[in-house]
Amino acid sequence: MNVLKLLPAILSFLLLAAHFYRAGLVPLSALCIALPFLLFLRQAWIPRLFQVLLALGALEWLRSLYFFAAMRIAFGEPWTRLAVILGLVALFTGLSGLVFRSKKLREYFSDSQV
Repeated sequence: MNVLKLLPAILSFLLLAAHFYRAGLVPLSALCIALPFLLFLRQAWIPRLFQVLLALGALEWLRSLYFFAAMRIAFGEPWTRLAVILGLVALFTGLSGLVFRSKKLREYFSDSQV
């Protein structure tokens, strides 16, 4: 398995883990840290699961962007930089699901013979 191809997805889950940990959601943080270990399983359902979870992660980043930007606007603080950073993190997380469309990873996860 080419770990470099999976690096964006793994990094996305680690960023989500840090996000949830900072929010005090330790069980979700632990889940985000544990999920990349599922990549060792050569099952056909793994890529689809990760694509769905990464899409949900991107939605969480967008939810956070809305919440934090609204809070900053209400307090009269600058919010543009926050919106750009969280928007880019959401985009990165969402696009990380595309790594599973590469030919090598499709072959890896479709070949269930270990």
